[in-house]
Amino acid sequence: RMEGHGFYKLPTGTEYRGALWDGMFHGEGELLFPNGSTYRALWHRGIPTQGKFVFADGLEYEEKNWHYCDGYDRRFYTEICSGFKPPGIPQLTNLDPPQAIPEGCYDCGDGFYNPETRVIVDYKLRFLRNA
Repeated sequence: RMEGHGFYKLPTGTEYRGALWDGMFHGEGELLFPNGSTYRALWHRGIPTQGKFVFADGLEYEEKNWHYCDGYDRRFYTEICSGFKPPGIPQLTNLDPPQAIPEGCYDCGDGFYNPETRVIVDYKLRFLRNA
């Protein structure tokens, strides 16, 4: 079984880097998600006992006092950091500038959904999944 410090890549593309014991995440380690998000944690026999999730754009998740995108503040994280755009220039996604999406398709965050084909592809038109 895996033991010591190492790297482990899951079939989803998520990668673990850190301490391993008896084939489990154990000690300090982090998960690196394909979208750029990370989860750093202290693991005990495969279960995180304490940790911090950071989104790809740098926003840190806080379990208590989480105010991002609640019912009262609907700004994107880039708007919180950089302020609003001038009137008449909408910001429809957190990305600035946003990804190009073909007309009639819908943004899914990791790609876009085409209702005609019922398929989700990434922004480089590579297949991701069926809807």
